[in-house]
Amino acid sequence: MDYIRNYYDVPAKSGSRVRYSGGHQPIEGTIVAAQGARLLIRLDGDDHDMPYHPTWKIEYLPDMQGALDA
Repeated sequence: MDYIRNYYDVPAKSGSRVRYSGGHQPIEGTIVAAQGARLLIRLDGDDHDMPYHPTWKIEYLPDMQGALDA
């Protein structure tokens, strides 16, 4: 995951929430791991994770826990 964060300059980390907009409609999901230069994301409602490019149609959502602690 360090490689993805550094190479693509994204805040990717396990457990982070994202919004994928490459399908019929945007859907949120959770980063569960990295596989090479891809993020493994489990979209809400799915029972398995799939690989996604870290910058293609991915929006990194704010860390709500950090917002709650502020």
